[in-house]
Amino acid sequence: MKILLLIMGFLTWGSSQAVAQKKPAPKAPAKAPATAISAATLSAGKSVYVQNCLTCHQADGYGVDGLNPPLIKTNYVLGDKARLTKVVLNGLQGEDIEGEPYNNVMPSFDILTDQQIADVLTYVRNSFGNKASAIKAPEVKAIRASNKKK
Repeated sequence: MKILLLIMGFLTWGSSQAVAQKKPAPKAPAKAPATAISAATLSAGKSVYVQNCLTCHQADGYGVDGLNPPLIKTNYVLGDKARLTKVVLNGLQGEDIEGEPYNNVMPSFDILTDQQIADVLTYVRNSFGNKASAIKAPEVKAIRASNKKK
């Protein structure tokens, strides 16, 4: 009986040592991306979207089939920032987007400030399942200036 207890004691002690040695190393805290977009920018962009874009592109960003294109994971939204900015500044009509024709006229929103355009485009590029870099007001200003030269 003493031998059995001794063996059980060694087995229990040895297994607790093995478990103690297998503790995982602590994980490093997750770092925020260096280009994190502020909540204030997204909030301002959402406000501009609700006032100017929601009627055509809808609250969910899906647009209206055949009339107003979706803003979800399209090359127009996630691709070239200058092209997207020019769409807002100049408007758009009868464009095929991702192979689908959209026949409604998007008016020019050049009455919006550079900051408003930057905010709304950053909001769209980071909403509805999208994830893309921010557009800054100086970028919009430069595109607006080059747009006027033509």
